Amino acid sequence: MKIYSWNINGIRAWLKKPEVKNFLKKEFPDILCLQEVKISKEARNKEFPLTLSGENIFSEFGYIEYWNSAQRPGYSGTLILVKKELEKKVLIHKNGLGDEKFDKEGRTQILEFKDFYLINNYFPNSNHELSRLNYKIEYNQKIHKLTKKLEKKKSVIITGDFNVAHNEIDLARPKDNIGNAGFTFEERKWISNFLEDNMIDTFRELYPETIRYSWWSYRGVVRERNIGWRLDYFVVSKKLMKKIKKAEIHDDIFGSDHCPISIEI
Repeated sequence: MKIYSWNINGIRAWLKKPEVKNFLKKEFPDILCLQEVKISKEARNKEFPLTLSGENIFSEFGYIEYWNSAQRPGYSGTLILVKKELEKKVLIHKNGLGDEKFDKEGRTQILEFKDFYLINNYFPNSNHELSRLNYKIEYNQKIHKLTKKLEKKKSVIITGDFNVAHNEIDLARPKDNIGNAGFTFEERKWISNFLEDNMIDTFRELYPETIRYSWWSYRGVVRERNIGWRLDYFVVSKKLMKKIKKAEIHDDIFGSDHCPISIEI
């Protein structure tokens, strides 16, 4: 099974890019978790299916859609695409954490399968002025609590844009960014605590010294110079790590300011 994750920074613009169809043809994930879809439920019902070739591209490739839109139009939101042949293996689909404070932003989705839970997340950005840092840490703690609750039943795979670079190896200019959004002590401490609680960062586990990034600013030509951050993760229960065959960052795939990441089980 191949599971991919991608912060697409707006589904309208994303679907218009030729790289998207090329990505789906070449990689054809069994499951694709998307973040920052930026379309409200009302707009989605009115505008969708968006098309590239005269029909819904997701139907064209044989995907079932699980949406979780934010209440605020053009903001946040998540989407999971599952191949139709796997639809019957989805035991439960649930959106949110059960807290309106966070659920109105459409950040969290949970799919239950026979052997694991899959959590798709778009973690909050603490903002340039750190005005949402407390909000983010509270959200992160709720995700931690949810993960441990689900782990009592079966293993957990949690993926998405975590909006944090864990260690200095995970961004191009760590010294210049100490204390900045995505590299604050509080955010880094949280992910350290999360991983220390029997969770594994799959990419870093397999490639402890490899420098790869998953996000680059649109400003300047930083992607061409590879001045980036690793903000996107697949984190799994420790007992599941032995079944992870691959963990990859597809930095050669364009279509957003983030690139897709994946694991193969």
